[in-house]
Amino acid sequence: MKYKRILLKLSGEALMGTKNFGIDEVKLLEYANEIKSAHDSGCQVSIVIGGGNIFRGVQTQQNHIIDRVQGDYMGMLATVINAMAIQSTLESLNVPTRLQNAIKMEQICEPFIRRRAVRHLEKGRVVIFGAGTGNPYFTTDTAAALRAIEIEADVIMKGTRVDGIDSADPEENKNAKKYDIITFDEVYEEQLQVMDLTAFTLCKENKLPIIVFNINKKGNLLKIIKGETVGTLVNI
Repeated sequence: MKYKRILLKLSGEALMGTKNFGIDEVKLLEYANEIKSAHDSGCQVSIVIGGGNIFRGVQTQQNHIIDRVQGDYMGMLATVINAMAIQSTLESLNVPTRLQNAIKMEQICEPFIRRRAVRHLEKGRVVIFGAGTGNPYFTTDTAAALRAIEIEADVIMKGTRVDGIDSADPEENKNAKKYDIITFDEVYEEQLQVMDLTAFTLCKENKLPIIVFNINKKGNLLKIIKGETVGTLVNI
């Protein structure tokens, strides 16, 4: 395996599948099977999932009905719902898991403790990190970068609906090209959207590579772990 310990970042929207809201159980099972294949290969897998399919804190800024900080905490709770869904689905496939939250919820999960998370990974359990960083104004991209650095992951794998990073929107520009490899500095220079700036800078400063790939293509996750060129690698 090229990567022995990974952090997989999934958006909440990815779980919607063909729906306009909530969780598509078919899509949830597809992702769980991809994660199971990675786990069965011997790779240590951790996961961060967004909550945009249920609630996004920044939505509250549009109408000012809900305070931004309160809205962000609501978004964190949405990520916990998604994390519980993927946990239950993985366990139905006989994949051992642990859910750790940045916000204490003793009845349903463990608090995030770095050493314990690393130990779970070493014992072959998939570790799911919920509730973002536990702080408002930070995205789940930032949570993914932070947790990956803390557990000393080899790479962040950002599962998306596209095949990688393009020089422009391929739907609007036929001359757009897909990058196989690109540096952090080139992403800054060309103002490409990979992650939010805080998360991206964290990865750059800690020399943590990012791979953007299409999670909806069966087998992609395992191919990357084995060292095949899939998606786009962002590196120093």
